[in-house]
Amino acid sequence: MSARPAQTRRSRASGSPRRRARSRRRLVLRRWLMLFAGVVAAAIVVSIVLAPRVDKAVTEISLPLRHEDIIRQQAADKGLDPTLIAGVIYTESRFRDQTSPAGAKGLMQLLPSTADDIARKSGGTAFVQGDLADPQVNISYGSFYLRYLLGRYGGNEELAIAAYNAGEGRVDKWILDARSRGEDFDHTRHIPFRETRDYVHRVTEAKARYRERYGRELKL
Repeated sequence: MSARPAQTRRSRASGSPRRRARSRRRLVLRRWLMLFAGVVAAAIVVSIVLAPRVDKAVTEISLPLRHEDIIRQQAADKGLDPTLIAGVIYTESRFRDQTSPAGAKGLMQLLPSTADDIARKSGGTAFVQGDLADPQVNISYGSFYLRYLLGRYGGNEELAIAAYNAGEGRVDKWILDARSRGEDFDHTRHIPFRETRDYVHRVTEAKARYRERYGRELKL
């Protein structure tokens, strides 16, 4: 009878390190789980805080808007929809000052001959071609031209956009061709140039996107 308690004590003594090891592993596991849960919670909070900023940054890359103060001012001055101006700028230059292979300049990609004509009509006696690099001048002249085209084509935006791309002479001919067949002008059917058809579509689509995304910035 006296040997059995000693055996039990030895058994308990030999089992104690295993229990302590298991206890340490459980403690380490709990700490890792708590740390992981904290990291996940922090990531969720950060994503909630930063998501609107990230979304805005992505939007500004894919659909940029610059010089909105000039766009608003010119829209009010010329009686234009600011999203039309923004849509033309986006389609023409993605809001980058540049010169095309054909020589069109600036944000609204105005040809030198067109800009000279606008300067004469608008009283810009001090205008020089280098002024087209100035966003204020470029957007002002481009908006003047859009207003002129809208007036020429009775407020028809599709015709005005087509003429901005292809020129008034071509658009006048396309209108006459459509009328000679007894048809109302439809840019999808009566514009023979794919580039101009696509241009009208892109400007119209961009205009709708600017209205949806930048209504506050453009004071709509």
